[in-house]
Formats: sequence, structure tokens, C-alpha cells
Amino acid sequence: MSTETVTFEVDGVELVGDLHMPENTSAPVPAVAIIGPMTFERNQAPTRYAQALSQAGYAALAFDARYRGDSGGMPRQLENPFDKLEDMKAAVDFLRSRDDVDSDRVNILGICQGGSVALRAAQEHPNVHAVATITSQYRDLEGDKNWLGENYQHRVERGTEALKKYKETGEVDYVKAVDQTDMEVGMPGEFVWKWYQPWADRNEWANQYPVMSDKMLLDYSSIESAQKMDKPWLIIHGDNCFLPNAAKRHFEAIPEGVPKRLIWDDTPHLSYYDQDEPIRRASKEVSSWFKRSE
Repeated sequence: MSTETVTFEVDGVELVGDLHMPENTSAPVPAVAIIGPMTFERNQAPTRYAQALSQAGYAALAFDARYRGDSGGMPRQLENPFDKLEDMKAAVDFLRSRDDVDSDRVNILGICQGGSVALRAAQEHPNVHAVATITSQYRDLEGDKNWLGENYQHRVERGTEALKKYKETGEVDYVKAVDQTDMEVGMPGEFVWKWYQPWADRNEWANQYPVMSDKMLLDYSSIESAQKMDKPWLIIHGDNCFLPNAAKRHFEAIPEGVPKRLIWDDTPHLSYYDQDEPIRRASKEVSSWFKRSE
């Protein structure tokens, strides 16, 4: 396997990624663009899956979405799934433009909240070959209210106010992205804090969240794209993954006749981020799904 740092542009913003290429394989090869969880940077889960899928014969692209990591865009750390959607489409176009990639076999993989971006990108981009989503946070109003509970309306209102302030003054209100006890952060709770805080302690991830992100985040939905999906779609999820009922609603929404498969087990949600065995197992299923769809 070889790794090349690459750049491509979307809306005038330079995005930076690592393209993991398989060894001893005749070009052009099939490819996969990978997007990670909320607030992800490419060196986290996307790189783990890129490494695994390149060993299975894919040109695998892990990239920083705009506003985070090495990619450009202001304000920094903004969580805007609508922009991530355009970033993902640009990643597909970048892969299709390469001579060493088979432009008819460019696939998409999404992990956690990236799954809701991946499935929309797959449905909206005419040249995506197939899509897979792992332990994904699928987005509809019912799921968002289950996610944020009694804070849902508060998050909508504070995001709207913060965005209004930004447009009027250029000032960005920030809170932490994770915290053990503070419910005002982007992703509250000890569950996610335990996973993300070590990355912040090593200065490998910014524990920062613009409050106006709430407005973009909670305006976003993925269920409509599930209802219009026309690409082969593999969902890997389970009762110990985030919002399992939202995953079932999305799977059931896929139109009749569209190839689909649901793998349902008891793997814990965060184990799919960085644990060797779940990543190896899920990557094998994803690779098989993409090949089966050829």
C-alpha cells in the first residue's frame, strides 16, 4: 500500500486528503471516498477504513472536510452537513478524474454522522457506483429529537441566534465539541468525551464547536434521500449503535427493487471507530458489497 497526500477544490476551498493506493494491482482500480463522524478529522476513523479498503484493492480517499484539519474554510470547526455533502461530491469527482482510478467504480463510505452525508451524496451524484454506511447517525426529525431530547428546541434557537450574530457582526460564538458534564457542548456526554478527549490532549483534534453549527445541523435531513435512493446500499448497524430505530426507518425507506443489505449485530457504536476486529470485519463486508454491485 502507498499513500499520497492530495488536494482538490470545492467552492473555492482547498480540501486535503490522503489517497491510499493498493499494491500489485493493475490500474485503473475501483475507488472509495470516505467520510467520518461529526467533527471528524481524516486521521481518525476514515484513515482506518482507507487502510483496510486499500488492502482489498481500492484507491481509498480519507480527507478533511472544509473547516477542519488541514483543509481550508472559515470559520474553523464549523459543522455544516450541507457543505460536507458538496465536499463528498467533490471527492467523488476528484477520484473519477484520476487516470489510476476506474471512473465507473467510484463508491462512497460513511461512518456515524458521515453516513447521513454519504447516502445523500450517493443519491444525488449521478456517477456514484454504490454506497455503504457503518454505525451511522441517520437524520430525520424523530431521530434528532431522540438524540437531543429536551434540548432539541434550545439547540435550534441558539443556533439560529448565533448564525444571525455571525452574519451581522462576523463574530463566532464557540463552545467545546465534547465535555463530560456540560450539556451546552456540541456532543454532550461522557460516552463521546472519552473517545474524543485523548485526541484533543495529543493536539490531534480541536475540541471546539461553533454554536451556529446547530442551525445547519438541525436543518439537515437524510430520510428523503433514502426514499429516493437508486444505488446499491449496504447498512451495517445494530442495537448497540447510535439511534437504531432511525437506521431501521432509513433501510425500510429504500425503494423496492434497489439492491440493499442490512447487517445487524451487537457491536458497540464506538468500536467501529478504532477497534481492529470490527473495522476488519466491516471493511470485508463493504468490499464484498462494492464488488457484488459491479
